Order: sequence, then structure tokens, then C-alpha cells
Amino acid sequence: MTDQPHPQAAPEPVAGSAPDPASSAPEPVAGSAPDPASSAPDLFTWEFATDPYPAYAWLREHAPVHRTRLPSGVEAWLVTRYADARQALADQRLSKNPAHHDEPAHAKGKTGIPGERKAELMTHLLNIDPPDHTRLRRLVSKAFTPRRVAEFAPRVQELTDRLIDRFATKGSADLIHEFAFPLPIYAICDLLGVPREDQDDFRDWAGMMIRHGGGPRGGVARSVKKMRGYLAELIHRKREALPAEPAPGEDLISGLIRASDHGEHLTENEAAAMAFILLFAGFETTVNLIGNGTYALLTHPAQRERLQDSLARKEKDLLETGVEELLRYDGPVELATWRFATEPLTIGGQDIAPGDPVLVVLAAADRDPQRFADPDVLDLARRDNQHLGYGHGIHYCLGAPLARLEGQTALATLLTRLPDLRLAADPADLRWRGGLIMRGLRTLPVEFTPVPAGAGGQ
Repeated sequence: MTDQPHPQAAPEPVAGSAPDPASSAPEPVAGSAPDPASSAPDLFTWEFATDPYPAYAWLREHAPVHRTRLPSGVEAWLVTRYADARQALADQRLSKNPAHHDEPAHAKGKTGIPGERKAELMTHLLNIDPPDHTRLRRLVSKAFTPRRVAEFAPRVQELTDRLIDRFATKGSADLIHEFAFPLPIYAICDLLGVPREDQDDFRDWAGMMIRHGGGPRGGVARSVKKMRGYLAELIHRKREALPAEPAPGEDLISGLIRASDHGEHLTENEAAAMAFILLFAGFETTVNLIGNGTYALLTHPAQRERLQDSLARKEKDLLETGVEELLRYDGPVELATWRFATEPLTIGGQDIAPGDPVLVVLAAADRDPQRFADPDVLDLARRDNQHLGYGHGIHYCLGAPLARLEGQTALATLLTRLPDLRLAADPADLRWRGGLIMRGLRTLPVEFTPVPAGAGGQ
């Protein structure tokens, strides 16, 4: 759904793991200026995963373009200030193609989606540059036009109500596994044209990605292999049954096949890779948008009450600005996906060498006080909010309109149907999924007054 995020390519963090190389730097000589990097906070620990924002504030002030060793062993530059981040996201000297990574032997294969190379799924929007990126993005962008997304809105509402119906009578739920996770899976499967009877298989494979996305890469690679095999078979079946002319609302996989058969030069591997990345990248971002967003509302009762009052008056403005603010405040994508310098360049006064990986820290940039007033305050009515949660430049998130629709529908329906929704755990006991790219909760236990069967829906 997007050529911004994909699942994590780093192991789970453990307390005290992967200290920054600068932490072993020599002590400053008496009389010399202290080296700010020598006191850099630990990154990628469990404590950091729970609340990375103090560490990012330190980096923005003292080391805004900071070289660090990631838990995977790969060394990369972290870009944390808004102005630098925006520049880097649009700089075409930073390639998305991992072939430009000047990687040592120990880093081979550690910067992409596990298993994608072996499954011949590399030719997708996260790994390519213009002109191929331009061609492939143009082919798929028609599925995410405002008109197409608006036509899909009733289906998203139907899915949302059906999922809430399943737990509304219980008075409790885990909103990640029972709601935030299945909603975007079923939605993107519908958009792609995955038959309903096969969608639970996709849910299982996607669940494997979320469970293992920050841990052993083998679990994700196995799911990637299964998806690749299924997509090859599905593309073959759809090609055999493809009508001469497209029907209104034709599914995306059929559209990709039609393009490859009618002069757009889309290979079967490209079609499979495109379908794969739309599913693979398109669901976890929305899982985290719904999960992080609900958690932020439940821990900011005044803002939550303000939104509920607005929804009761059938107003939409606060819902729309509110979702944008939730994307800025604690968004689903912590770091933009990998970029690699193709020539010498300078970001924020720091020289970057050809082949060096660069990771733009969206979570840090979106809390930059040089760009946002009171950046650590959640304000659902914030207007001047050009956050980078969906990226910037030619790789701006392709599926942003659909993600916004799903986020707005999910949050509005939850708060309307379950008005006394509340956390069923101490926030300190909640755990965040470890990893590198995404930011999301493992679980989100909630309680509410049970709703009698048949009383739901809108």
C-alpha cells in the first residue's frame, strides 16, 4: 500500500544491547571541548523502544546526523531534524536500491525484507529508483485515487463494525489482535482481489511477520516464501480468467496483469512483487496507526473527550486533523526505509560517503521544536501539521488515502460504539514490538461496558 515503510530488518532489542560505537570513544583530553557523541544515549534497548522520544531529542540537539551501529550490525546515519529529514527524503542522490549499499560481508542481506531476494520479490517500490519507480508507481496509483478510496469506504465501515461486533458483548478485548490487526489485512486483501476464502491464510502469514518482524528473520522469510507461491498461483488464475475489458472497480492484481499484457512492460515478477509489497507494507502501518492512535487517546482523556463530543455532533473536522496529529505525535513508522548514498553529499553539515546507508528518523523529525510548536503535546486540533509520517518526495506513501480512511473509520467507530473504552493495563506494563522501522504495541488490552448483541453497527 505504500512505498514508505516495510517491516523491521533488525533483531529484537534487549536491555543494554547494541550500544552506539561512540559509547566506547576515548575520554576527552583535559582542556579540550567534550565530544557530544561520547554521551549519546543508548539506542535500540527495551527502554528506548518504550519511549524513544527523549533520546531523539538529545540527538536532534547534539548529533542531528548521527552514525550508529544498529542491532543487526549494520552501520548507518540517523537523520533526526525536520529540515534535514525533509531534504533527505527528497534527495535523489539517496537511492532506494540496496545495490548501492557499500556493505561489508557481515551486513549482506540485513537491510531489506527477509526472504525477498530468494523469492524474487526485489523489484518493488521500496527497492527501486526512477525511471522504474516512476513506471511502476504510475501503474498502481490508480487504485489509491481519492475517488477509488471513497468508493471503498462502505467496505471499510462494514469490516470495522463486523470486527467490533465480535468482541462488543464481552466487555473486554485486545485491540491489536482483535481489531487493529485484522482490519487492514482484510481491507488490502479485498483491494488486491484475494478471494475471501483465502484471506485467513494471508492473515496468518501477516501475523508471522508482525510476531517475527523484529526478531529471527527466518520466520518472516518463511511467510514471504508462502506468499510468493500463493501470489504466483493467483496471478496465473486471474490471467486465465481475465475478461477482455475491465469491470468497474476491478481488483488491483487484475489491473497489474492487464498492464503487463497491454504494453506497460510489467513482468510477472514485477506484478508479484508489487502485489506482495502492497500487502506486506500496507498492513502494519495501519495496525500501528490504529493501535498507537487509540493508546494516545486513552492516555489523553481531555483530547479523547473532545473528539467524542465532536463525533456526537456529527462533525468531521476534528477527526481529520486528529488523525494527522496522531500520525505526528506517535506515528506508525519510526524510521523511513533504507536509503543509500550514490555520491558524496552533505546532510545537516555532516559529510556522507557513497554507499553509506541513511535512515531518516520520522519520529524525531515530527517532534522537532524548530518546526512544531509544543511538539510533545498532543493537540487534535493542530492545523500547521506538515508531518512526515507518510514520507516526502517521490516516495511519499502511495496508500496514505486508504490508511487515513481506515484510521478515521476505526477510531470514530470505536469511540462511538464503545464510549467508555478504557485501558485494562498499566501503561508501564505495555510492550512495544522491537525492531527498526515500525513502531507499534504488541497488545492493547481494553475494557468497556458490554454492548448487547444486535445493538452494534452504524
